[in-house]
Amino acid sequence: MPNLTLTSWNVNGLRACSDKGFAAWLHACDADVVCLQEVRAKPEQLPAEVREPAGWHTAFVAADKAGYSGVSIYARQRWDELRIGLDRPEFDCEGRVLWARFGDLWVVSAYFPNGNGATLPNGKRSNDRVPYKLAFYQRLFDLAAEKIAAGHPVAVLGDWNTAPQPIDLARPKENRETSGFLPVECAEVERWLAAGWTDTFRRVHPAATGAYSWWSQRFGVRQKNIGWRIDLALCSPAAAPHLRDARIDAHVLGSDHCPIVAHFDSAILGK
Repeated sequence: MPNLTLTSWNVNGLRACSDKGFAAWLHACDADVVCLQEVRAKPEQLPAEVREPAGWHTAFVAADKAGYSGVSIYARQRWDELRIGLDRPEFDCEGRVLWARFGDLWVVSAYFPNGNGATLPNGKRSNDRVPYKLAFYQRLFDLAAEKIAAGHPVAVLGDWNTAPQPIDLARPKENRETSGFLPVECAEVERWLAAGWTDTFRRVHPAATGAYSWWSQRFGVRQKNIGWRIDLALCSPAAAPHLRDARIDAHVLGSDHCPIVAHFDSAILGK
């Protein structure tokens, strides 16, 4: 392959998304590898053209809880190695991580937890799950660091459930106490960046505004582009020199999220 195109999409239920044109989108997209999050189905529950589409190799990880979470990877060329999860039962029971190695490159499809907990009497959500979310971030960071130390470039794509900076959501002031933009969550993403990871979209579009990947399903919100950029493609220091382009495909419908894309040159795969 002359270049390597990685795409990630939180499909908000792959069965529902398949009714909204997922298969047609998949066959028309320019991706070599597609990472999906919030699949919310086991493979046997999916239509054949989605479970095993012609021209694609597929792998799925489901949560123990039915209809919850789940990730997958679709690849035009079969991976060299596949790994599941974070080797911690408290995380892996939720089916949030799938690793695939292509040559030297490890690609990770990750569905980071939301920090929201129970609904409070005032109708707002508590932030009870934030400690779990931050522990998930740390565990994935540590495992990725092991791959990096072994000489592998790594790309982590998925729904990070955090907008890193005020530029990454339409209403930052109103959401400073909302999970997804809490200072402690933003600081965790910043820790990855400080360690040398690259936010691919921001590397290519450092000042782009109104660039979002998720919108509330409340009426008119997406049309008004009142969104958040919480779907991210971060790449490790060894991968960053191979980055060629990145974009957000906000025009693609079928979910409350849209796909994000990162293009690399094929040298990222090694010999």
